[in-house]
Amino acid sequence: MTSGPNTSVTQETVPSRTALGQRLKDLREARGLTIQTVADRSGLAISTISKIERGLMAPTYDRFSGLARGLGVDLSELFSERGGAFEPGTCAIARAGEFGFLETENYTYEMLFPDVRGKKMIPMMGTLKPLQKMAFERMVTHPGEEFLMVLEGQVIVQLEGREDVILNQGEMMYFDSGRGHLYASQGDQNARILVVCSQN
Repeated sequence: MTSGPNTSVTQETVPSRTALGQRLKDLREARGLTIQTVADRSGLAISTISKIERGLMAPTYDRFSGLARGLGVDLSELFSERGGAFEPGTCAIARAGEFGFLETENYTYEMLFPDVRGKKMIPMMGTLKPLQKMAFERMVTHPGEEFLMVLEGQVIVQLEGREDVILNQGEMMYFDSGRGHLYASQGDQNARILVVCSQN
C-alpha cells in the first residue's frame, strides 16, 4: 500500500484541533456511542472528551490513544478517513508533507502513515517547545514501549522516578512508556524528534 497526497491530513490544509474534534464526534455518533460510554471505555473524563470534540483541547498521545480504544477504532482513524489494513508482504511509502497533524499546547505531532490501519508501531515526528514555554498538568503514560531520537536541537526527557536525561542531536532513548514521561527542548529554540510507540 502506498499513501498519496489525498489520503493524509496535512498541517497546511486542516486546523488540527478542530478537525480532530469533529472527527472524534463523527466516529462516536456513527457508532451510536454516548460520551459517557466512550468515557467509560477510555478512562477519560466526560468533560475532557467534550472539550476535545469541541476543539477546546488538543489531546496528548495517551489521551488520543485512549479515545481510539474507547471508540473501538484504530488510532490512525482519528487522523484519516481513508485507509486500509497493513498486509504482510506489503510496503507503505510516505512522501514529504504526508502526515496527520495535531498541535497541542506543548508539542506538534506529525502522525506518519495515518492511512495505514493495524500498525504494530506508531511512528511520529514532532516539534518540541523550550521547557520554560511549556505548561504540563501531568506526565504522559500509556502501555507499550517507546523509541525517541533527536533530529534537531537538544531535548530534555523527564522520566518519573529518575533523573532527567539530556539528549543531543542524533542521540536516542528506548524506554517503557508505562513510566510517566515528558519531552521538551532543552535550549531556547524548538527541537525536532522522531518517536515510535509500540501498539500493545
